[in-house]
Amino acid sequence: IQKILASGKPVVWTMHDMWAFTGICHHARECTRYREECHNCPYIYEGGGKKDLSYRIFHKKKKLYRKASIAFVACSRWLEKSAKESALFSGQTVVSIPNSINVNLFKPRNKKEARVKCNLPADKKLILFGSVKITDKRKGIDYLVESCRILAKKHPELKDTIEIVVLGHKSEQSEQLPLPFKVHPLPFTNKENELVTVYNAVDLYVTPSLQENLPNTIMEAMACGVPCVGFDTGGISEMIDHLHNGYVAQYKSAEDFAEGIYHILTDPEYSLLSEQAHRKATAHYSEGHIAKKYIEIYNKVTGGYV
Repeated sequence: IQKILASGKPVVWTMHDMWAFTGICHHARECTRYREECHNCPYIYEGGGKKDLSYRIFHKKKKLYRKASIAFVACSRWLEKSAKESALFSGQTVVSIPNSINVNLFKPRNKKEARVKCNLPADKKLILFGSVKITDKRKGIDYLVESCRILAKKHPELKDTIEIVVLGHKSEQSEQLPLPFKVHPLPFTNKENELVTVYNAVDLYVTPSLQENLPNTIMEAMACGVPCVGFDTGGISEMIDHLHNGYVAQYKSAEDFAEGIYHILTDPEYSLLSEQAHRKATAHYSEGHIAKKYIEIYNKVTGGYV
């Protein structure tokens, strides 16, 4: 960072987490010390100290930023707001520009054909949960299990109609989870064509994640016309318009998450939810749309025309 800033050239820094404006945290969770000064870090062994690593790095960043010409770009309005509250960013330029996706690739396809390719049943309502590591507690697998148990208890008739698709490393472990619905484990893939097929094979994408910025998986699912259910954390509520193209559940409420799943899968206007999800992703996250926003920033910091 020091070498880049020493060049004397204006810098546009895209932030994907909180590290730039905290002492050492990528995700500060409930801690807000960065708003004044990082110290006694709760994530350092035994709580750190008055001049612990978080304090030293915080002040090192403060010194670096003081004379630098930086335009900070947050991927969500939530991250933008958090950044502006940091003592490190006093007087700095902070704007919000979301990530982009290829909406010419991520788009609605034939559901029956997608299910055949994924070897998934043609006559079930399928819920997709995906994570690089499905057992990562931050991704909320425990809340998904509890939500499904609540859903099955309230609506036992759904046990014969709903099934779960789990995508990720060691997804076969999901078959050992106490889920009340049949599970279809799929191996992790980062091949976009394969992801498009998986999204198009399902009816609902769920993200019970407890810490998020602006997850690409929601963008991708919505672009494929798949409504989403997620907790109200990070930038998720910026992506999902509650009851319009998905459902934003109360944070850490398995009961409300279950209600969201039920609402989407039983909505008589499901096709409209699907269409509105696709429209939102296409209008807000296309590569062309996001490129224009970055060009505006480049022109501002250079005083020229890109």
